Amino acid sequence: MILDSINNPNDIKNIPEDQLPELAEEIRSFLIRKISKTGGHLASNLGAVELTMALHLAFTLPEDKLIWDVGHQSYTHKILTGRREGFDNLRRYGGLSGFPKRSESDCDVFDTGHSSTSISAGLGIARARDLSGGTYCVVSIIGDGSFTGGMVYEALNNASAMKTNFIIVLNDNGMSISENVGGFASYLSSIRTSEAYTGLKRAAEDALRQLPGGGENVIGRIRDVKKNLKSVLIPGAFFEQLGITYFGPVDGSNISRMVTLFKNARKVRGPVLVHVITRKGKGYAPAERMPARFHGTGPFEIETGVPSTKKTKADWSDVFSTVMCKEGREVSNLVAVTAAMPDGTGLRRFRGMYPERFFDVGIAEQHAVTFCAGLASGGMIPVFAVYSSFLQRGFDQIVHDVCLQNLHVVFAIDRAGLVGADGETHQGIFDLSYLNLIPNMTVMAPKNKWELADMLRWAIHGSDGPAAIRYPRGTAYDGLREFRAPVEYGKWEILYDESDICLLAVGSMVETAYTVRDMLKRNGANCSLINCRFVKPLDEEVLRTAASEHSLLVTLEENVISGGFGESVVSYLNQTGCDVEVEQIALPDEYIEAGSVGVLKEETGIDEESIFRRIQTRMIGLII
Repeated sequence: MILDSINNPNDIKNIPEDQLPELAEEIRSFLIRKISKTGGHLASNLGAVELTMALHLAFTLPEDKLIWDVGHQSYTHKILTGRREGFDNLRRYGGLSGFPKRSESDCDVFDTGHSSTSISAGLGIARARDLSGGTYCVVSIIGDGSFTGGMVYEALNNASAMKTNFIIVLNDNGMSISENVGGFASYLSSIRTSEAYTGLKRAAEDALRQLPGGGENVIGRIRDVKKNLKSVLIPGAFFEQLGITYFGPVDGSNISRMVTLFKNARKVRGPVLVHVITRKGKGYAPAERMPARFHGTGPFEIETGVPSTKKTKADWSDVFSTVMCKEGREVSNLVAVTAAMPDGTGLRRFRGMYPERFFDVGIAEQHAVTFCAGLASGGMIPVFAVYSSFLQRGFDQIVHDVCLQNLHVVFAIDRAGLVGADGETHQGIFDLSYLNLIPNMTVMAPKNKWELADMLRWAIHGSDGPAAIRYPRGTAYDGLREFRAPVEYGKWEILYDESDICLLAVGSMVETAYTVRDMLKRNGANCSLINCRFVKPLDEEVLRTAASEHSLLVTLEENVISGGFGESVVSYLNQTGCDVEVEQIALPDEYIEAGSVGVLKEETGIDEESIFRRIQTRMIGLII
């Protein structure tokens, strides 16, 4: 196999040009084979194989710098930089990251995981190069989906002032996770059809150069006229008018043509954008038919594309989806908002049933939050369904545009807590901390699927201000069904009322606490269990009673310890003079790498066995 000769950065430069198509197919087969076992981002990587090969042929790594926006399409880049052997442990604990990671390779320049960042980062690296007297190339590779994020336009505006080389590669496949939305997507669509124009332009220039004695002068005059007509006739006029030289569009399967354009782009004194047309899922029929389904996939059967393990129970997003659709029938001013995640957040069904009340704003969380604020001030009840790690991008808008005005916006925070294989950039472990500090915000977490349904209904009908509900990824817990106290503002639910130890558990940790309580009971301890369904506000009455009737309170949350639920409890107890010991069970105040959720819980000490041992140790200390 040709792929066997790729063991170090720049080895691809030794492959004969006529063997490059075969290498591309070997890489695709390798990716399909490996990801079918480990899961991962498949469709985006299949579409970018030739593009990545062309970049590695045109530039020299690690001297030149490639910055991958989002980064989930960097698998071929990892293969070409000598990390092929690591794919057996892709996205597993201690294994190869599914995103660029500087600690993994000198060829990974910038850790990425969220969209719309690469132009800003690349621009900073290019400015640092110029200040330090460097001559290397800086290339930011960004997908068209990321162009729905406002940070891109801030960066483009700033990049236009560059007087030295800076290259932006637009990987245009017409998709983010699902299909792109908005005016810029339509603009790019119009450019994609202009390859005929681009070819005609090249042919005309070649013919004019053959004229004796004046061909170049004629071309120069035509270019002067072209500048005045560019805004209506020339592809890429948007970029050109910003002062960014535009090359393209170019077929993303044509390696030699891309290499030529990249080498030409190196010569431009200033910012230049190379527009590459790719196809998400290329080379694997199921991914080509269903690119959104194979954006991020679990293990699957290669022959059919069918998942290796079938879902037998509803997940948390399914529960949210069902309630939203039912409430949509009853509440005429209920609207749903997503930031390019209608499938992942469970809003696809709502979109089908109430299309006029569904809004996909693209990868633009900041805009989404303020858009919801506007909807709420106009009499709507907006529900913004968003992953926890992405909501943090709209923090200022939550503070300034929603909570300051005490507007009735519901935040349905999916993937809260540990999410597993996507690693540091996607763990939803900060939301309790950053939401907890905002005035007017109500923060809830359900113990099981029925409580999620009840909380969502309460947030729609019972709240008149901002309300956030955080829930985890995966199968919705269906235990503790016998406990279903009505949701009342700021009221906790006492599941077991005993003495000695009191477990104060939030959301997903109620299930864990239930098991820990059983372990403690088998060892002779008396143990209460309280479902602290409201993180903000605290149920002060229940908390004071628990502090007076137990010798040890144990707070349990799937959030970093800093600023979280446990710290709120300790702060309140200190302020009110309650004299009781508190053990805080939470995630460490650090970023948590990729791995299965079970492994990560053990490593961070929030699994049942670790919690049981900590409580036992603490109780022994109290007795001594």
